[in-house]
Amino acid sequence: MNNALPPAKDITILVVDDNPKICGTLIDILSEEGYRVSKAETLAAAKMKTKEQFHNIVLVDLKLKDGSGLEVLKAVKAPHPDTFVIIFTAFASMDTAITALNEGAFAYLQKPLNPTELKLTIQKALQMQSLTFENHSLLKQLQDLSLIDPHTGLYNYRYLKRLLDKELSRSKRHAVPISLIMMDIDYFKSINDVYGHQYGDVILKSFGQFLLKFVRGSDVVVRYGGEEFVFLLLDTDKAGAMVFGRRLLEKINEKIFDENGNKINLKISMGLACFPEDPRTDTDDGIIDAADRALALAKEEGGNRICAAQEDYQKGIRPELDKGGPESVEKLKNKLSKMAQRISHSLLESIYAFSKTIEARDSSTGDHSKKLIVLATRMGQKLGLSPKEIEDLGHAAVLHDLGKVGISDRILHKKNKLSNGEYKEIQKHPQIGAEIIRPVHSLSGVIPIILYHHERYDGKGYCSGLKGDQIPMGARIVAVADVYQALVSDRPYRKAYSKQEALKIIKQGSGSQFDPQVVDAFIKIIKDLQL
Repeated sequence: MNNALPPAKDITILVVDDNPKICGTLIDILSEEGYRVSKAETLAAAKMKTKEQFHNIVLVDLKLKDGSGLEVLKAVKAPHPDTFVIIFTAFASMDTAITALNEGAFAYLQKPLNPTELKLTIQKALQMQSLTFENHSLLKQLQDLSLIDPHTGLYNYRYLKRLLDKELSRSKRHAVPISLIMMDIDYFKSINDVYGHQYGDVILKSFGQFLLKFVRGSDVVVRYGGEEFVFLLLDTDKAGAMVFGRRLLEKINEKIFDENGNKINLKISMGLACFPEDPRTDTDDGIIDAADRALALAKEEGGNRICAAQEDYQKGIRPELDKGGPESVEKLKNKLSKMAQRISHSLLESIYAFSKTIEARDSSTGDHSKKLIVLATRMGQKLGLSPKEIEDLGHAAVLHDLGKVGISDRILHKKNKLSNGEYKEIQKHPQIGAEIIRPVHSLSGVIPIILYHHERYDGKGYCSGLKGDQIPMGARIVAVADVYQALVSDRPYRKAYSKQEALKIIKQGSGSQFDPQVVDAFIKIIKDLQL
């Protein structure tokens, strides 16, 4: 411990004695030591001075004309328990000494005071006081640490509960709203699975610091646990919180967390609850539970969105089912559908983890899937595909090279031209990928796209030699987007082509390698995209 004393000029001492001569002598002795010394010659004056100002040391005579030094002791310790009081008297006895020490006095000296003994006693008192201050500081640090998440530096769940209790009481008294947004990082399991939990922790810390910069002055951001975070928006109604949440979602989707060059793009789901707009949010547990249910709804609807708390969702399905009838059947079907979506969401999280493994193994495809999603879905929209077909395109863009998990690194990383045998191995990856996801019912529409995305419009592609309209439209779209992204990316065996060179190659392949209709759609949208 560092218990160095502060400079003497910063030490304040109050002398309390009804004898002006003794007061003057003590002030002279202590002022020579550099202390800042003042006096009080009555009990009333002493009480006033100790109330107005903190003193490090109070020297007080046991007997005063208008009272007792013990009264001064009590008056000092009430507002300033860290002030050290030294009592002196000409009428010393064991009983009075014990009483003074029991009341909280640091020392008990007998008149006439010995200057050397007095100075030593004050020095000991100041050293003890310095230790006391240091202990207070350490205790404050420990208390602060208990409310801080050590990994991200954000406030933790304990702090949130404490603050919510106080702010909800204030909200009720002053009739002001308070909103809570609970957020969870989508597919975070895939980051841990591919890059390891230590790297996942690095991303969480970076994400936490990003949230801290985004927060407004009056708001609080908390790490709730794992990859869950909470925003507490004070004096903010539901509409205002929804605007805030959507803006945050947009910024997170744009942000690249480029730790160690891996270029991680995060998606998040958010649930919003507001007091007093939402029912049963008048307690800390109530508003947290409402936001958590809204978060679950956001997950069920596919993630990467914000959902507000809903009354019927909070009540659950059971009361409606008890009524019976056609409405109950529809509600149950809707509930089961949402449950199925949530299960599919969890399956996708694991499958996307496999896909990221391919990107981790093949550094040349690092940002390939993300850009491919944009290209493929934009082309699908241009060609008038249905929302379900566009959703399948997005999944296929992520998973199209999943089958490369079955190809050895020796072939994937080869810088020279592949042998015939090695090329045949590479040609197996569409079938391997299709087999991997075949058990997942919700991805049934993705399988043909993965299986046939290396077919050619003229029938000279692989794996099945399909041609023209025999090739599923989704596969024809991914084929164009995939080749373009490959052309404008560096490869172990060549440098990236320019955008103009890549476009020229795509146009040359129209009608032979690619569907002309798809190429036309591609040309129209590529000019507007910075890819």
